[in-house]
Amino acid sequence: MDVYLDYITGFFWQHEIYFRILVSAVLGFLIGWDRTSKNKPAGLKTYTYVAVACTLITIVSIESAEMLSQPDSGKVMDPMRLAAQIVSGLGFLGAGVILKDGLRVKGLTSAAMIFYAGGIGIGIGAGFYSIVIFTTMVTFIITKIGNFFEEREITSVRFRWFRRKRKNTDENEEEVGT
Repeated sequence: MDVYLDYITGFFWQHEIYFRILVSAVLGFLIGWDRTSKNKPAGLKTYTYVAVACTLITIVSIESAEMLSQPDSGKVMDPMRLAAQIVSGLGFLGAGVILKDGLRVKGLTSAAMIFYAGGIGIGIGAGFYSIVIFTTMVTFIITKIGNFFEEREITSVRFRWFRRKRKNTDENEEEVGT
């Protein structure tokens, strides 16, 4: 039994970088699914690509830093420098989904979610599974609660507008009838 467990553990650690890509793809897909269900411009593929690309870049950055650093020679690479560049790229990508329509601004949540999916990718790429999965669960729960309150507020605003409009219509009919 212990030999079997050692084999599975060894296999997992040997192939962990592939597992990181898979976890990142699943989390990015879930985020995209949520956005697609709300008919938002960035959806399933966008968030999956962002999360997986950030994971891949982070893995390459960490692995290349370990492979190319030479501790005795003083040549040491910083694996997070490339991750810092991901953040700049995500800002550029997020800016592309923000649109201004008169006085209204659209796409801010989509831009924030692209940044968030990138953070998920960087976190999973660096091997921080538990904190990233916990963050994703907390975010989904909080946004579902937020959606409930937003829907409730929108419904109450529409109801008040409808009542006001109906009241004005009823008053106009009474004036015409007299």
